[in-house]
Amino acid sequence: MDILIFIYILLFIILAFIKLDWAVMLILAALPSFLIRFEILGIPFTLLEAMILVSFFIWFIFQTEFRNFIRGKYGWHDFLENRKQRVDYPFGLEIILLLVISFIAVAVAGFSDSSLGIWKAYFFESVLLFILILNLFVGSVNKNVDVKYNQTTPNPSLLRRGIEKILWPLAISALAVSALAIYQKFTGAWIFNEFWAEAGNRRVTSFFGYPNAVGLYLGPLVLVMFGWFIHNFNKLQITDKRLRAKRLFLGFIIVLSVLAIYFARSKGALIGVAAGLGIFFLLAVRKKIRWAIIFLFLIAAVGVLAYAPLRGFALGKTLYSKSLQIREQQWKETWGMLQDGRLTSGAGLANYQKSVTPYHQEGIFLRDYNDPDWHRKTVFNAEYRAKVWQPTEIYLYPHNIFLNFWSELGLAGMLLFIWIIGKYLAISFKLLAIRGNRDKFVILGLLCAMVAIIVHGFVDVPYFKNDLAVIFWVLVAMMSLINYELTITNYKR
Repeated sequence: MDILIFIYILLFIILAFIKLDWAVMLILAALPSFLIRFEILGIPFTLLEAMILVSFFIWFIFQTEFRNFIRGKYGWHDFLENRKQRVDYPFGLEIILLLVISFIAVAVAGFSDSSLGIWKAYFFESVLLFILILNLFVGSVNKNVDVKYNQTTPNPSLLRRGIEKILWPLAISALAVSALAIYQKFTGAWIFNEFWAEAGNRRVTSFFGYPNAVGLYLGPLVLVMFGWFIHNFNKLQITDKRLRAKRLFLGFIIVLSVLAIYFARSKGALIGVAAGLGIFFLLAVRKKIRWAIIFLFLIAAVGVLAYAPLRGFALGKTLYSKSLQIREQQWKETWGMLQDGRLTSGAGLANYQKSVTPYHQEGIFLRDYNDPDWHRKTVFNAEYRAKVWQPTEIYLYPHNIFLNFWSELGLAGMLLFIWIIGKYLAISFKLLAIRGNRDKFVILGLLCAMVAIIVHGFVDVPYFKNDLAVIFWVLVAMMSLINYELTITNYKR
């Protein structure tokens, strides 16, 4: 296995030297490669990390001023002169603060091997890929134009083509993950948990170790692909065979991805995708239609709440569900841990399980909200009490987007991520307000992908995983590129 990994990395290095943008596209297409792990001099790495580090190193050494600096042809004065003509990195201050705060969280955890590994994979390397994308996919079409994101006046058409170079590998990745998940649904193959593999309980896992990982991965990508799909439908070249094939391919990926999420039985992801699609249509249609949709939604909601059988079914699948009751217990334990001297610092990176253990309750009694006699039976009926008893375990994270960041990065880290997400959404709405915006539906897809992350994040962990951290910063990078393009276009007008 090690020799195969070595050969792959060697071939990847060659590709990165020849076509660095293709190498980064391969990274985006192969995000699940973080599951392939190995060690170098005792330091654990994943294949995904290796590809990111190799790509960034080659870019920094051979495609920036660093090479001239080493040769003595580039000095401090040159740097200051060039700095005046460059455009600042988007989210630059936020990224610096994130790296500092996350490293402080490593210190809070005592500089353990696991905390350093998480800092490396979830923050440092994800930011490196963010920087790579910004620099490589601005001027990646016209090789006669020496353009980097941190330089001036790139051609807006280059940016638009650069965005598609990011979208295509993400689409291929979504296709691979969803195709394997659907194959598992009908065969039960490669589902290594026996309970999930049984036909009656089957939940697909695709390349990952658990079903919710499928929803966490595909949820935001479905919205991104949907926006790109509608963008292509909005074009006038109806008879263009290549465009029709592109639409068919994207539509196929979207359908497969939604089916994969459904077969994984990831309710949080399905609700997140539904919320994202709802916001997409509300913002895509005209104001009169928008108000009509909102009115119909309110009528439907009132009808569900008024009709007891529907109300009971809806609440039983959401607010009263077993999974949410377990989550609520996690949140109580996490809040208890934070209140006990950790409101500012959090538990530290990779230190949540250890910190929350003293506050952990071994189990809960699952409440039957439809039974008014539930409390009495739980107290006085031993048989009933045993029936509704649910053991609980200590998970890696609290399974709530705010508590996840709070417990791992402290209060400052949580507030910083709220700021980053808020800034991302604010840029989205600013871009949507630009008249004649040809990328409206792509922007909507990116906006709604973040909506899906937030909604799913209320009951899960949408960031603290190698591939999910990368997806988050890829979304931010794409929004930054489109923002830069449209800002330049409007300025020229």
